[in-house]
Amino acid sequence: MSRIGNSPIPIPNNVKINITGNEISVTGPAGTLKRKFRPEISIKTENNSIILKRSSDDFKAIHGTTRALINNMVQGVVTPFEKKLEIQGVGYKSQLAGKKLTLQVGYSHPVEIVIPDGVDIVLDPKGLQIMLKSADKEKLGMVASQIRHSKDPDSYKGKGVKYSGEYIKKKPGKSAIGVGAPGAAGAAPAKK
Repeated sequence: MSRIGNSPIPIPNNVKINITGNEISVTGPAGTLKRKFRPEISIKTENNSIILKRSSDDFKAIHGTTRALINNMVQGVVTPFEKKLEIQGVGYKSQLAGKKLTLQVGYSHPVEIVIPDGVDIVLDPKGLQIMLKSADKEKLGMVASQIRHSKDPDSYKGKGVKYSGEYIKKKPGKSAIGVGAPGAAGAAPAKK
C-alpha cells in the first residue's frame, strides 16, 4: 500500500485541472503546467481533489511518485518555487542580458547560461546573489544545478557558486610547522 499515492491532492479554488487520458494540465495564477504520466496510474477528480489509482501492486513506486509530481504542479501554479544561489570569490560576479546569464567565476572566459522559458531570474545590484523562481519545480532545480556546477565551491576557501544556506566543509590549509620553519622537524638549524 502506497500511503503517499493513496492520499488525495486538494485542489485550491483558483486552480483549474484538465485531465485527458494520462495527461494532466494544471492552470493557476502563476501559470500553466502540463505533463504526461504512465497509463498504469489513473487520474481522476472527485470532491474538489485529485485521486490516483494504480492498475496493480507492481506500480507502487510510480503511484507515489506520480502523486508527488502532481502535488508539486498544483503548489507551483499557486505560489512559484524559489531557489537562491550565492557567488563567493574576489572578482566573481554575474550579469543578466535578457534570458542569458553571464558568470565571471575565475576562468579565462565568461560562462554563459541560457535561462529557459518558465524560469524567472533576478540578480542583486552587485551580481553576487541569484534568485530563481518557477512554477515548475523540476525545471527550477535543473537550472539552479546548472548554475551551481558552472563553478563548484572549492574546499579550501569556499570560492565558487553555492546554494543559499549550503554549508561547505573546508579543508585545513598547509600549516607553517613542517615546511621549513625554525624548530620544525627536518628544518636546518639556525646559524649562530
